[in-house]
Order: sequence, then C-alpha cells, then structure tokens
Amino acid sequence: MSKRKASITSTAAPTALLGDIRALIEASRQHVASTVNAELTMLFWRIGQRIHTEVLAGQRAGYGEEILPTLAKQLARDYGRGFGEKNLRRMVKFAATFPDEPIVATLSRQLSWSHFVLLLALKEPLQRDYYAQMAGAERWSVRTLRERIDSMLYERTALSKKPDETIAQELATLRDAQRMTPALVMRDPYILDFLGLRDTWQEGDLEAAIIREMESFLLELGAGFSFLARQKRIQIDDEDFHLDLLFYNRKLRRLVAVELKIGEFKAAYKGQMELYLRWLDKHEREPEEASPLGIILCTGKKSEQIELLELDKSGIHVAEYLTTLPPRAVLAQRLHQATQRAQLRIEQRRSDSKESES
Repeated sequence: MSKRKASITSTAAPTALLGDIRALIEASRQHVASTVNAELTMLFWRIGQRIHTEVLAGQRAGYGEEILPTLAKQLARDYGRGFGEKNLRRMVKFAATFPDEPIVATLSRQLSWSHFVLLLALKEPLQRDYYAQMAGAERWSVRTLRERIDSMLYERTALSKKPDETIAQELATLRDAQRMTPALVMRDPYILDFLGLRDTWQEGDLEAAIIREMESFLLELGAGFSFLARQKRIQIDDEDFHLDLLFYNRKLRRLVAVELKIGEFKAAYKGQMELYLRWLDKHEREPEEASPLGIILCTGKKSEQIELLELDKSGIHVAEYLTTLPPRAVLAQRLHQATQRAQLRIEQRRSDSKESES
C-alpha cells in the first residue's frame, strides 16, 4: 500500500468513527432529556395531586390559601424557585385538570411541562383533550402548540361540530389506537393568508399560488398530507377531466382530492367530485388504502344545501377558505355561530328520530 493510500485510509477511519460516536452521544442525550422530562412532569403531577388531596381533606374553603404559601416558602428555600407558590398552584391545577394518572404518564413521554402549562389555560375539556392528543401524536413543539391554539385549530376542525359524545369517542380512539379519523383532519375554514392573494383572482391564480407555497399549504391542510399531482388527468368515455390537486394522507391512508372554487358552493360540485372519487377508487387506490376523500374549497358556503346533499356519506368535505386572517374576535364569533348551527342540526335530527320512533 502506498503512503498516499495509507494516509487517506487513516484520515477517513477516524472521521467515520467520530461521526458514529457523535450519533451515539446525541441519541443518548435525547433519551436522557426525554426521560428526565417525563419524570419531572410526573413529579409535578404527584405534588399537585398530594396538595389537592390534602386541601380537599381540610374541608375548609380557605385551607388551601393557608397551606400553599407556607409550603411554597419552604420548598423554594430547599429546592429553588421552580417550587414557588405560582408553580405549586399550577401543579394543583394540573392534577385536578388531568386526574387520570395513566393518561398523564403516557402524555408525559410526549409532551413537556411547558406543553401542559399551555393546555391548562384552555377551559373546555374536549378542546383541551384534542390539543393534548394531537400534540402528542404529531410531536408538536411548544411553539407549534401555541400557534395551533392561537389559530383556533380545534374550533376549525370538522370534529368540533359533532356531538360531544362523538368527539370524546374519536379522541379516545386517537389516544388508545393512535388512529386518525377524517373529522380530526378536515378543517373549516382553511386560512390561506400566506398565498398573498389580493383584490380579485381566478381559480388558476389560486392554484398557482398554492403550488408556489406548497409547504405552507400542507401545514394548513394538517397532519400527514403529501402532494401528488396538479391538474390530474382523468379520462372517462374518451373525455378528459382534470382534478385540481391530488394529495395522499398517510395518517388516514387515503387519497385526498381537492377542488378549488371561486364563489359559493353549488350543488353541481357534488356530482363532479363524486365522479373524481369513484374514478380514483377504481384506478388509483391501493388494496390496503381506504376510499378516497374529497375537499371542495369555496369562498362561501350554503349550509342547508350541503346538509340536504348529505355530502359526508359521499366522503366529501366542503370548506371555506380565507385569503386574509381576520381578527381573532371576528374568527371566534364566526366559528361560534357555525358550532351553534351544527348543534341545532344535531338536536333537530335527534328530535326527528324520536318522533319517528314514537
């Protein structure tokens, strides 16, 4: 072996070895950090549970106000500021809000204490459970969780418009079986402010903007989406049709067809999307996949038409899209009204069902 060849070998070997050792160190550090985080979170839960139990056992409304400052003073002196009164109150709230220890133990392996602090600020149990389960399943960072809450993601899901018992059941399925459902993924409205569309535009402009900002569009679509095709050619009876956008969702294991529309939803869109979905089901679906889904994005909706057409039975989701982000108060009011309409429809269906049974 020449001196030159020996020199190359001796240089390459330590470099490869160094890379392997670095990978081992980083993997070990991540494992240690994850383990420490889970232990710390469970410690906070157990402290909160113990104080909560003691306060309840005191049988006096002011007992907690008396005991917490004293405990905090002593613990902060012995273990640092992390055990001050403010954090102790958070721990008590943590234990009261998440009373099921096995569920907390599972979540603690996926979420940090900072995640839980954000979740504790949410008042609605189902809303809080949604964010907890999705943050764990999707490995959201604290920043991502904050952004999802600020964008009112839960209120924009199809899930939030369902009866409470259905919401609880689907969240339990996500927690226990790690299985997504379309209602967890589909949203309304979709916020497409990142497209930069102003004044007036055509469907082609919308499509081109989405292709240009595909990464942001995929994030807005939600978990597990991958882009497959633009203007997908569909040939039926020697006639060509073109599907605007085609995606695959690995969480749902389904093809997802997206049609872009300017203006309000029209009943004719249902037949068009059903045609595309049946063609995809026949020619593109793999044996292990579920039936394709369709999303029709419009700038406006007519809720009664959509309800009468029973689009859910066809696997079609109709949603509005917003090209500018409205003030949070305006968006909140709009979503609240949509939820109220959905609840009224649920109550009406239940009433009609009882009348038909009697």
